[in-house]
Amino acid sequence: MSGLFCGVDFGTTNSTVGLCAPGGMPRLIPVEGEHVTIPSALFFSLEDGGTYFGRAAVFEYMDGAEGRFMRALKSILGTSLMKETTQVGRDRMTFEGLIARFLRNLRARLEAECGSVPEEVVLGRPVRFVDEDEAADRAAQDQLASAARAEGFRHIEFQFEPVAAALHHERTVNREELVLVVDIGGGTSDFSVLRLSPERAHLIDRRDDILSTSGVHVGGTDFDRQLNIAKVMPHMGLGSRTRDGKRHLPVWYFNDMATWHKINLLYTAKNIRDVQALAREAAEPEKLDRFLHLLTYRSGHRLAAQVEKAKIELTDMAGTAIRLAEPGLAFEASVTRAEFEAASAELVARIDRSIDEALKQAGIPAEAIETVILTGGGAQVPAVRMSATARFPRARIAQSDQFGSVGLGLAVDAARKFG
Repeated sequence: MSGLFCGVDFGTTNSTVGLCAPGGMPRLIPVEGEHVTIPSALFFSLEDGGTYFGRAAVFEYMDGAEGRFMRALKSILGTSLMKETTQVGRDRMTFEGLIARFLRNLRARLEAECGSVPEEVVLGRPVRFVDEDEAADRAAQDQLASAARAEGFRHIEFQFEPVAAALHHERTVNREELVLVVDIGGGTSDFSVLRLSPERAHLIDRRDDILSTSGVHVGGTDFDRQLNIAKVMPHMGLGSRTRDGKRHLPVWYFNDMATWHKINLLYTAKNIRDVQALAREAAEPEKLDRFLHLLTYRSGHRLAAQVEKAKIELTDMAGTAIRLAEPGLAFEASVTRAEFEAASAELVARIDRSIDEALKQAGIPAEAIETVILTGGGAQVPAVRMSATARFPRARIAQSDQFGSVGLGLAVDAARKFG
């Protein structure tokens, strides 16, 4: 690791590891085969006792292997779930331990690439882990730092993810400019107004150049969730009534089945019994039968993956279908981009308000922004892109590496802080 410094972007959906020498060009290292990104997913196999990461974890789960699938663990930081344990095979593990286990795999890839591992690291963090709860937000950062320390990182610094994306972009600017970074990740949306220039790029302390930061706990998985609730869960029983017409069925089962980090918690014998009882009194029992299939065969994440696939397809298509076909269940629901945008309108509105807050904090009008940097997979959603750029008609729109720019910027930051 001589002369190289490390930045780690532990993302809700994907993660990267960047390296950089002082004054040098940052690069992302391979973290899964030849890939420089790895899905932030784990699979604990009950068949061979192995632990799988990233694409391999997704494959094992989708292939129907018996075991425990975990994804979107970053979304749990700062929540009450971090105080609980969860069953993994024969053991019970804390969620902090699960995050540490994923970081251990990234550390192993770093060692394989470089022969050794630095004790210093810059970790990315969203502007807000948790909305409107400062104590929970501090706890989330502390929990991530604790997980990293457990895997051998001794000196840990943090950098806001949108600031990291800007530091990477700054290498391309040839004059001073005001920039808005729009980072729509898997679990959070972050916005920063920064002053960038070739001269300022050499400064270690950039606090005076960060004019404002704002963020909201809205990300790509939230768009998946809203699409799932609007177009899929009604076919599974959401909104149904009992046969006597006196009440609706409980909604929490369906909401949790549409929420990535809660799906695994539904797979209990008690929930199966309870939903079987609901089916006996439901006006539309065939819908509950579909939901029971998801519970019995642990198909929730497979369904959620198809919802995510449809969301991505709607970036370039006016309509598509959400499909899940497996023994015992053949499901298909059509969806249009207009329906998706209606289902996610409140999420876009929250992003819109957070951009306004970033401008207000910076004390500048929208017309002063010269460049808008878009990063993160969620920035590809047409309604989000429109919201993020419409108020800046004169600004240059810079589309950065949607999954790699934060990791590269963290590496640049690490080289400046530790070099």
